[in-house]
Amino acid sequence: MLFNKPFDVLCQFTDDDRRSTLADYVDIKHVYPAGRLDKESEGLLLLTDNGALQHRITHPKQKLAKVYWVQVDNEISDQAIKHLTRGVHLKDGITRPAKVKRISQPPNLWERIPPIRVRQSIPTSWIEIAITEGKNRQIRRMTAAVGFPTLRLIRHRIGDWSLKDLQPGEYQCIDVSF
Repeated sequence: MLFNKPFDVLCQFTDDDRRSTLADYVDIKHVYPAGRLDKESEGLLLLTDNGALQHRITHPKQKLAKVYWVQVDNEISDQAIKHLTRGVHLKDGITRPAKVKRISQPPNLWERIPPIRVRQSIPTSWIEIAITEGKNRQIRRMTAAVGFPTLRLIRHRIGDWSLKDLQPGEYQCIDVSF
């Protein structure tokens, strides 16, 4: 199942604190997330009832590319982009090299609710970044480490699967053979 996870939704089906979860959007039983997105991130989440497929998607040895649209504080520099592509030193080690490019705001992008903070005197910019690992809050920590904190993070592709036209909270069931 391809699911467009909205902002402020947990990647689990239950929560003792009654925060918004996948159960608020997905009414299909016995599917589980293949990977995670933090509560503040949006975009593509794959859910499956197939353990082998879940392993293929999430295991670091598979090196399945996950591609994100990232809005950062200020106009990102060429130097910061080069640093991201070489790998960034984080507290839990250096990241694998990423594929990074500067982009315009993605077309047909939905508005985030609530909207990101806007500062009149500081612009924002967008990058597309592809990684093949999944350290906790990795993209956010990488952009902060090079001096450009993440304001908005949207995963739009995992391997060959993409959001296409799914709006936040929508899902599409697909058949997968491998």
